[in-house]
Amino acid sequence: MRGRHDGLPAGAHKALVAAVLGGIGSIPGAFVGGLVLGVSEELAASYVPQGSAYRDVIAFGILVIILWLRPQGLLGRREVQKV
Repeated sequence: MRGRHDGLPAGAHKALVAAVLGGIGSIPGAFVGGLVLGVSEELAASYVPQGSAYRDVIAFGILVIILWLRPQGLLGRREVQKV
């Protein structure tokens, strides 16, 4: 996380990704999102050649895929808008 100058602490980007993966507003979802993120990063870092250099790419790639398939997150609820 070196070289970033956006004012956030070093782990804040990954925490945000974990919370969004699990579903904003869901504590168990944030926990599951953190587990999914951590396990997938470690698996990719160990099986992909030079995978540890691509940890951020892997994290945000997982975020894009999950949000594309399930926009409310893993454990988030779909909001029904009544008109």
